[in-house]
Amino acid sequence: MAENDFDQELVRRVQQGDSTAFDALVRKYQHRIVALIGRYIADWSECQDVAQDVFMRAYRALPNFRGDAQFYTWLHRIAVNTAKNHLVAQKRRPPGADIDVDDAEQFDSAIRLRDNDTPERELMRQQVEQLVLRVVEGLPAELREAISLREVDGLSYEEIAEKMGCPIGTVRSRIFRARDAIDQELRPLLDAVPDSQERKH
Repeated sequence: MAENDFDQELVRRVQQGDSTAFDALVRKYQHRIVALIGRYIADWSECQDVAQDVFMRAYRALPNFRGDAQFYTWLHRIAVNTAKNHLVAQKRRPPGADIDVDDAEQFDSAIRLRDNDTPERELMRQQVEQLVLRVVEGLPAELREAISLREVDGLSYEEIAEKMGCPIGTVRSRIFRARDAIDQELRPLLDAVPDSQERKH
């Protein structure tokens, strides 16, 4: 059974009153949703709270889900809107629509900076995110699209190859080159972090 057919089957069971089917959907997508929210909200525990809110909203909205879009596409949209609404409610400025091309949180170096937040680290984290966004925006179109489909949309290499109309080997090469470009730009910034723990690889 294809992944989307499996999701649709779980959705159908939820709509018929089977709450355990929704638990399966949560388990399947919770990490991806938390990572997505992490692009908008820096605090990890806050991300978890917002993710919980996302799944509550999705559960309440599922009776109206008609399957016009894939379940994850629909869930992704709810997550983005919930994260932005959360920031607005907190009187914090949500990032622009272009955030979707930036997935700084996928890179270990950026994740390391989220531990034990201090004002200095918060500033560093913002610099990392801005730098990654700038690098990704400056990539050739085919590299930018490949890294975005992989890290932001969570597509498999096979799905990306089909979407971009090229062999899987080409997809792997493009993603490798995109990550390498980002890493080259990040390394000088991260090497400047004074905490010796940050430089352990």
